[in-house]
Amino acid sequence: MPRLTKIYTRTGDHGTTGLANGKRVDKDHPRIQALGDLDELNSLIGVLRSACPESASLDAQLAIIQHRLFDLGGELAIPDQTLATDQWAITLEHWIDTLNADLPHLKEFILPAGTQAAAHCHHARSVCRRAERSVWQLSRNEPVNPHSLRYLNRLSDVLFVMARVLARQDGAHEVTWQPDMTG
Repeated sequence: MPRLTKIYTRTGDHGTTGLANGKRVDKDHPRIQALGDLDELNSLIGVLRSACPESASLDAQLAIIQHRLFDLGGELAIPDQTLATDQWAITLEHWIDTLNADLPHLKEFILPAGTQAAAHCHHARSVCRRAERSVWQLSRNEPVNPHSLRYLNRLSDVLFVMARVLARQDGAHEVTWQPDMTG
């Protein structure tokens, strides 16, 4: 059974949009802002995946992340639905520990640069932080699954570590902040 038979509906032409439960809300409602930020993050993960096809293990993890982000969008699109579990964040913590084990200890701040894949990963990390802020803002007025908030917090951490890994692949290096640089 097709989910979408018609792409345009004209129902949003007056500044509202429909949630999956049929309720209509303003297009600038905090729930819609959070959904948009999750959608943007998921799109950036797709861009990241296209930039690092050689890394099968990272690609598999990023594919799982894309599915979880779609699940989080489902939670927001159907208020009172919960999909995220504590295990989601625990899995990310395991990935962080595994990926971080072979990296040198941080002594300087890392700039969002290096390889193209690393830069895309840093971009995704920064959008993840924005998505997390949007979901927190929504949670100030409406119930939000606390596991979703925890997941987004860990996701930005795993993206940071993945960016470090990607920056060091194939003999490349991380770009570190140099204070007092003169131009």
